[in-house]
Amino acid sequence: MKLRLLSAAAALALAACSPSENVTDSDVSASGEGVPVDGLAQTVAAPGDDALREAIRGDYSAHIGALYEHFHANPELSFMETQTAARLAEEMRAVGFEVTEGVGRTGIVGVLRNGEGPTLTLRADMDALPMQENTDVSYASTVIGQDRIGQEFPVMHACAHDTHMAALIGAARQLAERTDEWSGTLVLIGQPAEELGLGAVAMLDDGLYERFPLPDFNLSFHTFASTPVGDITYHPGYAMANVDSVDIYVQGRGGHGAYPHTTKDPIYLASQIVVALQGLVSRELNPLEPGVVTVGAFHAGTKHNIIGPEAHLQLTVRSYSDEVRAQLLEGIQRIAAAQAASYGLEPDEYPRVEIEQTYTPSLYNDPVLAARAVSVMRSRFGSDHVREVPPIMGGEDYSQYHRTEHQVPTFMFWVGGTTQERLEEYDARGQSRPSNHTPEFAPDDPMTTITQATEAMTAVALDLLAPMEGAAGGN
Repeated sequence: MKLRLLSAAAALALAACSPSENVTDSDVSASGEGVPVDGLAQTVAAPGDDALREAIRGDYSAHIGALYEHFHANPELSFMETQTAARLAEEMRAVGFEVTEGVGRTGIVGVLRNGEGPTLTLRADMDALPMQENTDVSYASTVIGQDRIGQEFPVMHACAHDTHMAALIGAARQLAERTDEWSGTLVLIGQPAEELGLGAVAMLDDGLYERFPLPDFNLSFHTFASTPVGDITYHPGYAMANVDSVDIYVQGRGGHGAYPHTTKDPIYLASQIVVALQGLVSRELNPLEPGVVTVGAFHAGTKHNIIGPEAHLQLTVRSYSDEVRAQLLEGIQRIAAAQAASYGLEPDEYPRVEIEQTYTPSLYNDPVLAARAVSVMRSRFGSDHVREVPPIMGGEDYSQYHRTEHQVPTFMFWVGGTTQERLEEYDARGQSRPSNHTPEFAPDDPMTTITQATEAMTAVALDLLAPMEGAAGGN
């Protein structure tokens, strides 16, 4: 099935460029270096074909817009998305999908079989964030919700997962109406707990690739506040980072603050560790390999004149390649122990370093799939509005769907969520541009954001599932 990803011309051109994870970011560019976009363009719809666009905009006015506002006004926290999942399941069943609920706790899977052909998954994440909304939209969230351990928080969709769900259903409705234009199997994923980095793993561990059709391709998108409305951006190869959380528990020997010589001050030792960690990226990594080690929290002490027995450091560690990830994590443990040794602590007093076993791996956009999808999107939106951008150090657990023994080709692109005019206003005032995960973020023009994402996913799906000669769709 995966051979259908390539046209004959592209297959020849790619003979010397394997789409394995050894491909570097520089191997593929938007202009087609390494993967000739022009060689794939022959499969896409002709520019100016607006029948699909008109249908999507009409459906937004009739149905999807209200669905988006419903999701925005009724957010739920990670692994608590019961009502959200139920509504998504209802929407999928309404257009003919077989839906299974409770996959990976609160996840859902919808399947639409339409004859012979490849299998494509489209994924949307469902969870919201624990923050008080501070937007002026009429459908702003006022929800106070519980998290999975019973704590109550204000809840809002500050990361635009509501747009992802709306566009997923928008694409599903269009593809269900066009079964004579494609052949194969379409799988929709409503994923929980992306914000915890646990939802994709939960669904995979619950048999996503065993209980349901194994995909030939995975496709998704993310709405980004810093990308202008009307633009789509992407990066082939490593696009988002490995994300590790590390805790360092620094032991000491407490005492009176007036007599530090009688103690082993854990605050002093922890401070030395914080400073030494900065050398990992600046002096140990290859300067051409990205890496981040940030100490985000430093907890110690109870009073001015008390030297306590312990300090606690919380770190986020970012990388792209598995090799750099291993180098950074090993370096953190080595530096913590070495600093303790230099301070005169015994080995049984060295800091305890805990690395969370479940981590978010780097998002790898398959270069071949990316090239084909970009060709489709450029044919519809124009090259000026579909741009390659540098990779980012943010994390996204969509990467997990590729990181299995099946190595399914996966592609995520980014859709604009803030108007160009508003971005320019922030720049003119010298202010930071709006960001996801802030109480003020909601898409400026949700109709354009959602309909563009819907059109992009639908058009790419129709291309990837285009019937081979002699094949026919139909249920």
